[in-house]
Amino acid sequence: MAVAVASLYLGVYSLTSLLPAAATAALLVVVARAPILQSRGRFRLKTDDSQETIVDAFTGPKPPVLAFLWGLADEVTSNGNTVKYKTYYLFGLRSVEMVVQRQTETTPDGNKRITLDVTANGKPWATYTSILHEQPDHTAIDVEYTSNRRFDLRDLPKQLLARRYRDATLEAQGYTVETRESHFGL
Repeated sequence: MAVAVASLYLGVYSLTSLLPAAATAALLVVVARAPILQSRGRFRLKTDDSQETIVDAFTGPKPPVLAFLWGLADEVTSNGNTVKYKTYYLFGLRSVEMVVQRQTETTPDGNKRITLDVTANGKPWATYTSILHEQPDHTAIDVEYTSNRRFDLRDLPKQLLARRYRDATLEAQGYTVETRESHFGL
């Protein structure tokens, strides 16, 4: 991202003069920091585990769909239906506290629905809704997620990196990703 911004600035500077290049740089900084992107999607997981085991995993302190949160956390604390992940960065000068509120209910057709509401430093972050379907030889899990906030272009590399590794992360935890539909954009 920094290379792209610097390249655009230098390109404008080489074609014009300092004033238009400075205006371009200011515009690029504003565009890079504007919260214009949002993520959402759905995917289907398959596992041989029972519904009770899956409910325990998804409502435990380390839900499989939030592996990038608890995997990077320096501290994980659980209290009732709330889990907190505290992560320190910039040599401990900054931190972020992710809080996950967990809720489980039975749907009218007898399936289990698990909702995970995630906040970051008290601000809405995302909602994950998982519905478990018991099949004769396996359990299917339909997961739908929606970002409750918008991201700026600086978060694009993180999204691309997460897209690269999220299926492998779920498979390492014993879940097979059957389908995935994701959107990150306007």
